[in-house]
Amino acid sequence: MGARKWARFPHDGAAFHYPGSALAKAWPRLHRGDCEPLPAGKQRAPLEEAWRAFHAGDFGAAIEQGTALGAEGAAVANKAAGVYATYLAPNDAAAITVLEQAIHRAEAAIEAHPERANSHYFYAFVLGRYSQRISIAKALAAGLGGKVQHSLERTVKIERKHADAHTALGVFHAEIVAKVGALLGRLSYGASAEAAVREFEAAVKLHPQSLIAKLEYARGLELLYARDKADEARKLLRAIVRCEPQDAMEKLDLEAARAMLER
Repeated sequence: MGARKWARFPHDGAAFHYPGSALAKAWPRLHRGDCEPLPAGKQRAPLEEAWRAFHAGDFGAAIEQGTALGAEGAAVANKAAGVYATYLAPNDAAAITVLEQAIHRAEAAIEAHPERANSHYFYAFVLGRYSQRISIAKALAAGLGGKVQHSLERTVKIERKHADAHTALGVFHAEIVAKVGALLGRLSYGASAEAAVREFEAAVKLHPQSLIAKLEYARGLELLYARDKADEARKLLRAIVRCEPQDAMEKLDLEAARAMLER
């Protein structure tokens, strides 16, 4: 993987560097959504460096450094992989390759640390992004929807304050209903528009500063209600673009919200 040429973060990331003790100071805000604990133990230093790379927008370095740390680095490597595949990968083939590698890392992390919420969350995260790339219809046909749902439900069972898992559950419900319809979605997965909204609301309540929770909520409203909830979706998007992003991922989320507003 070291020979891969990674696409660069396309914005000024100077504000997103967290040298020395700045990382620990900013950690509660940066990781309120995913509940990832501050690195500790014998791999603390290299793990902190991988997270610094992630927050600064050097997603390729975060993937490589996290992968080198094995199961301990899976969270940072897989979060970076999901963000990179979503926003920076040059094409579908490149994104799918990055996500397939992330899925394998996540499976190994679950085997090594099944007690950790983020072992399950980041498996669902990268599997969900992979499903979006290959198409939700193909993913459902391959049985991936049930795996995503199970892993997210396992995440919130372990860590009930995991805002990002609630956001992802909202996305899951919204995409299922949008793809297969309300009746089949409810019968096959227990999915519903009401459950999607409930999960999005839970995420925003747990982490009011979260840009991704509001962004996915707005997208979910569009999927489920089209123009009927356009005003609510735009209110969420306007709230995002008024925010001051705290890392590269949030900057990318903000620009995505801005693009949605300008459509």
